[in-house]
Amino acid sequence: MTAQFFGDTRRRLPTAAYDLAIRLGATPGLERTRVHLTQVGRMRQDAASKWMAFRADQTIATRTCAFDWRARSGPAGLVRIRDSLAGAEGHLRVTVLGVPIARMPASVALTRGQLMRYLAEIPWAPDAILLNRALDWRVLGADRLVVGAGPAEARVEVELTLDREGRVSEVYAPDRPRAVHGGTRPTPWRGRFSNYGLHDGMLLPFQGAVEWIVDGVEEVAWEGRLGNWHALTA
Repeated sequence: MTAQFFGDTRRRLPTAAYDLAIRLGATPGLERTRVHLTQVGRMRQDAASKWMAFRADQTIATRTCAFDWRARSGPAGLVRIRDSLAGAEGHLRVTVLGVPIARMPASVALTRGQLMRYLAEIPWAPDAILLNRALDWRVLGADRLVVGAGPAEARVEVELTLDREGRVSEVYAPDRPRAVHGGTRPTPWRGRFSNYGLHDGMLLPFQGAVEWIVDGVEEVAWEGRLGNWHALTA
């Protein structure tokens, strides 16, 4: 990394976005290309569905918009779920004993949803703020920023709200595609982060929750706890 790179990064980002990255532990000059983390928690399809416990491994890229979330759920962990964004395309597949039981076909809606997830999970990969040039930022106020990414019709934005300590406490999108009756419907979607702690020099949220807002009613769909976390350089 060169001094020119640092200067370009500093000029490219709004001060509030750059300061957020540094506050969360991102370090100019460290080439952390992705992070790996583990999670445990529970999830459900909608408010009428039963909760399912899960254990997951995830990688999140810091230079490109990409992630790979692989979870085990159901009896004896026989249900495998892979949720990912790669090559500017979203993917979602569910198998039982290796047999596919659900798969969302590639679509603009699926890609938009996965892009929103990537942007919303920046608190678990703060280096992306500095390193991912595909992201663009706007400042709405002292405690609100908007981060966007994606080309043309796949373009998305997610709003970040900061707490009193300047950490991301909430993420929000008014139109994340939600699976409904074999199709998708743009639906308000919110994520919450809490229980921040220092780990490997990073200030990370160890608790998270996600909810859909359906007809004005908040429906929590995912709750998770961060386990292991480490950055990778290759």
